[in-house]
Amino acid sequence: MTPVIAVLGAGAAGIMAAVHAAGPGRRVLLLERTADGGRKILISGGGRCNVLPGTLDESRFVTASSPHTLRNILRSWPLAEQRRFFEEDLALPLVLEPDTGKLFPVANKARAVRDTLIAHARERGVECLMNAQVTGLTATGSRWQIALGDAPPITADAVIVATGGLSVPKTGSDGFGLTQLAALGHVVHPTYPALTPILCAPPAFADLAGVSLTVTATAVGTEKAVAHGGFLFTHHGYSGPAVLDVSHVLVRQLGTERPRLEVRWTDLSPSDWERALAAGPQQVATAVRQHLPARLADRLVGEAAVSLDTRLSQLRREDRLRLIATLTRCVLPWTGDEGYRKAEVTGGGVSLGDVDPRTLESRRLPGLFLAGELLDAFGPIGGYNFVWAWTTGRLAGLGAAARITTI
Repeated sequence: MTPVIAVLGAGAAGIMAAVHAAGPGRRVLLLERTADGGRKILISGGGRCNVLPGTLDESRFVTASSPHTLRNILRSWPLAEQRRFFEEDLALPLVLEPDTGKLFPVANKARAVRDTLIAHARERGVECLMNAQVTGLTATGSRWQIALGDAPPITADAVIVATGGLSVPKTGSDGFGLTQLAALGHVVHPTYPALTPILCAPPAFADLAGVSLTVTATAVGTEKAVAHGGFLFTHHGYSGPAVLDVSHVLVRQLGTERPRLEVRWTDLSPSDWERALAAGPQQVATAVRQHLPARLADRLVGEAAVSLDTRLSQLRREDRLRLIATLTRCVLPWTGDEGYRKAEVTGGGVSLGDVDPRTLESRRLPGLFLAGELLDAFGPIGGYNFVWAWTTGRLAGLGAAARITTI
């Protein structure tokens, strides 16, 4: 009888797992609850799909598990080899976007990435079963029984769970895998929405909705995160990569002593601003507008309790220092977050200590492999979470294939 590997979930990690699990002498089934799969790929990068970052800083990943284990997993498939896989194995050329340091498909369409990956899986012999509603997973001796809602159960020799987390539920993510793995005895660190917009109610800066710029954002509580990147005022609060990248510090401590969200609005240091606001005939508002969008400049001058028409030569020292503080370490009010509905990824998840970092096989249940967002790790905006998906999918696929050959 031909050994069977079942991959649950046709997201980025699941498709990659199926591709690397496939090969002669085994049957690979890719089970996906939606009609097409890869829906998070389709919406990523504004519909363009930021396949990979141009460079990778391992220290920017967040986990409640062992950072050493996380690094070992990441290093199993170096970034250059991942790019080669997409460009050579998939014939999907990538181009670096200089302003952001992100790699996008030359086709500039996320659908090209999703469709090429699924086509490649099929070419390698993977059987893609769409609209497959997996309802249960049970160990039966050395094999696995996969219950389906509207079809007979499937028996597999190895199972790869890559069903994602809880983020963007409209794409089909409902936390099913996390629930199943917890029931099977795995340690699941508390989950939370990560890379999610921040809310302020009532919205203190709603009049600035649509204003965007590059800032340095800092979230400080019992932990600290700093990010440099885009910032966007929304009708309900704040968004943009810089905010998303520090949001986990805020989300995880909501309800305790509230962390501080602080923004430096430009690259200018306090001493740079001292020079920019030195005595002269200009009005304060004019001087600040030279470095910031006019609407924001005027608002920040007002927040510092300085009159817009005050001339620099008339600016008192205490007012200048207060304005500089507002420009370089402005504390923004916030009350909550957009939750999983808008979160890019799920924080927390199955402890990395529960998997063998060389194969991603469960340390608790042989023949069970885990990959993707349901594992306890995530990275910042910019392709990092695809790196995690591609890397863990490949490891789990190769691990499952190696196990099958020993049966």
